[in-house]
Amino acid sequence: MQLAAVILAGGRGRRLGGVVKAGLRVGGQPLLQRATAALGSAPRPLIVAGGTLTAAALGLERRHQLVPDLPFDYAGPLAGLAAAVDWLSRQPHPPGLLLSLAVDTPFAPADLVTRLTAALSPEQSGVIATCGGQDYPTNGLWRVSALAPLAAAMAAGTAPRSLRRLAADLGAGHCEWPLQPDGDPFLSVNTPADLTAAEARAAAL
Repeated sequence: MQLAAVILAGGRGRRLGGVVKAGLRVGGQPLLQRATAALGSAPRPLIVAGGTLTAAALGLERRHQLVPDLPFDYAGPLAGLAAAVDWLSRQPHPPGLLLSLAVDTPFAPADLVTRLTAALSPEQSGVIATCGGQDYPTNGLWRVSALAPLAAAMAAGTAPRSLRRLAADLGAGHCEWPLQPDGDPFLSVNTPADLTAAEARAAAL
């Protein structure tokens, strides 16, 4: 089954002073570049769900396809996923699977695509990454058919308000990663302390 990938990059980084997260550097690389590298085996173009941000603000490259949020009262990663599905539905040959990765995950594992794909069973609507008992619903693999009703539900105001709730509603499975020697592979950069820790971790690699 064909697969597409979306980098969820619409966050405004409010706890980081209102910066565009995609442009934050860890180990000398913008977070968007690190996320793109983690999806190296995913097809092109890579979709970047940027909320209301522009291509220039995000630092997009030619291999990225920017999709804005849909005009509904929803924001965050859930809105980004819905925007990606809407864009894919209007392509000549929509894929059956959509992999999502949060842009603020600088140490996403190199086997993200292969392991999530292997973990998705035929009866499941999706599967999300977990590590150390922590769920990471922004980093998952979804059947596009299961997400197809999402835009209409958002328009009606009946869609869930978070990816975590959506994953639960869809009965998504879990794909467990062990803690790496340098820590959680799904560490998120949400605060100045997170950014400092990520820089130290990158320097030690």
